Amino acid sequence: MSVGNGPAVGSQAPPPLDPRVMLRQVAALAEDLREQTGPFDEQIRSRLSARWAAVDSVTIVGDGDSYHAACAVQMAFASLAGVDCRPVNALRFVDYDLPFADCRPPRTELTLAVSASGRTPLVVRSAERAREAGATAVAVTATSGSALAAASDGALLVTLPRTERSPGVRSYQASLLGLLLIAVRLGEARERLTRQEADALRGELAALAGPVEATAEAARERCREPAERIAGAPVLTVVGSGPSYGTALFGAAKVIETSGVFATGQDLEEWCHVERFARPADMPMVVVAAPGRAYRHAVEVAAKAAALGRRVIAVAPEDDTGLARHSWAALPVTGRVREEFSPLLYHVFAAPFSCYLAQHLGRAPFLADRRPDPAPTPRHDGETP
Repeated sequence: MSVGNGPAVGSQAPPPLDPRVMLRQVAALAEDLREQTGPFDEQIRSRLSARWAAVDSVTIVGDGDSYHAACAVQMAFASLAGVDCRPVNALRFVDYDLPFADCRPPRTELTLAVSASGRTPLVVRSAERAREAGATAVAVTATSGSALAAASDGALLVTLPRTERSPGVRSYQASLLGLLLIAVRLGEARERLTRQEADALRGELAALAGPVEATAEAARERCREPAERIAGAPVLTVVGSGPSYGTALFGAAKVIETSGVFATGQDLEEWCHVERFARPADMPMVVVAAPGRAYRHAVEVAAKAAALGRRVIAVAPEDDTGLARHSWAALPVTGRVREEFSPLLYHVFAAPFSCYLAQHLGRAPFLADRRPDPAPTPRHDGETP
């Protein structure tokens, strides 16, 4: 969930959200890319890169959508910036796994603490702990003056105009975009990329606005039927690997937050070892198959799943043929994108798919439509369970 975009806590709760908020969110994604790529990058170049030439290790800390974004961009930091990159949730980072304590010079460690609201307590504590150990901590947040920004050495503000309360979609893309731009700038600062190569990559990011817009339009048309046809399923699985693992986690989260249907995000290979044996046999399964290193494995997993009776929903290029022959339904992705940047394009299906699922079930996001549970039936001994 995008913390700060969920239901307010207090004596007066806001009215339940209409699931159509997800369609408005996805409709704004292309314009956000067009409007924000330049300003986000300008912030990074002017404010945040003084010590980055020495960085050889990056830890990205977040919870919920922010953790999913961290998983989605890990490959970009490794391949474009040439650094060891580790996504980690905030509890693990704070209580178990501070990676650089007593094992590396702190100046080589960059901690990116991600929270749209800037007030997720354990993410704030992560920035504090990183700085206590001598590392550089940079906040990636939509909220200036937040506790997270104050706890960090610097902040990239991924603030968006005209926001509204909803499960995070625009905020997720903004975090992805900010992190990917940091990866490009880090590669440039470390002389892994030339200035011309870095500028070309920034141009690729901005140019994704067109494919995002076309994919969103197709998704609004194509997502309704499969969403309505699987609405009676008790559980949904979303799978992917590499950058698409983060996309799978995010897609499952949107289904849960918007429709209340239980969904799991899983790695392709891990699905083969665990969820493959789950029932029911016709369980819906979304396979996120961006072109790249794991595409062939995605096709193999889809084939195994279809043979077991799973209703496989493919999120793949619009001209895909490999995955299509094993799929029960297809949600096409328009345009070509390098694998490192694919999360910006391949997450687009999640918002309309979740919207139509919630509408068909008559549900509102964040369980806001839930009626109080009935009183428990007394046991024979007079106690309640």
